[in-house]
Amino acid sequence: MRRLPARRIRVEVFDDDGNKITISLEGQVTREKVLQLLDVVQLMGGTPASSSGIKQDLSDLSKIEKVKRVITRDFPVGWFTSRELQDAYENSLDEPIGLSTVSTYLSRLSSFGFLVRRGSAAKRRYKVNRSALLRKELVEP
Repeated sequence: MRRLPARRIRVEVFDDDGNKITISLEGQVTREKVLQLLDVVQLMGGTPASSSGIKQDLSDLSKIEKVKRVITRDFPVGWFTSRELQDAYENSLDEPIGLSTVSTYLSRLSSFGFLVRRGSAAKRRYKVNRSALLRKELVEP
């Protein structure tokens, strides 16, 4: 298991009733601990547990904005592929999207700084660029 340097993570979310939930994690932060933290937030009602309301929330957005929302909801940490995103998008929205369309949007989101990418074209993977999100230096598509 790979250890990251000592860090401090604080997550603040609001549930449906307007209650603020704050959870802090300090020290050696691993991917597993971050995923557990997100599970706790979800259990407390800070994030939607299912995709039942996502269709209503995204109906008026452009397709690239829908892709961004699916990424932040389904892949908040860790690496993912264009195929995994395609599956998550279609399952969340009950709306087809071509793999080439997903790849185009991923490339654009990467060039905007929203995503980090690695690997060759055949083995390309993406993840959310958390440092840019925290600095809010992203150029919106």
